[in-house]
Amino acid sequence: QVQLVESGGGLVQAGGSLRLSCAASGSFRGINTMGWYRQAPGKQRELVAAFTGGGSTNYADSVKGRFTISRDNAKNTVYLQMNSLKPEDTAVYYCNAVITIATSIVYNVDYWGQGTQVTVSS
Repeated sequence: QVQLVESGGGLVQAGGSLRLSCAASGSFRGINTMGWYRQAPGKQRELVAAFTGGGSTNYADSVKGRFTISRDNAKNTVYLQMNSLKPEDTAVYYCNAVITIATSIVYNVDYWGQGTQVTVSS
């Protein structure tokens, strides 16, 4: 019943910018962690940027100084501002969130968005 809806992917030239958005909707108690992963063809999925449960951020070394993760807690939304894009950034970007669900008990569920394609041309 929880959905992660991503938007903002597309095709850009090297040096350009994109802003990805991911909004969590549905019935849940709260969000513990939320961030972005990416997977290029033939490669393993890797962490790009994320908020931890304590509110700190983690970035892949390859994107530090170029990408910025932010969030709007009131909207249950996380953003990824991507600047100075490089062809090496080309991948499918996935939103991920660990969400606390409350029914008769409280438990956490790991959710993934459908993914959005980011293609950077040289």
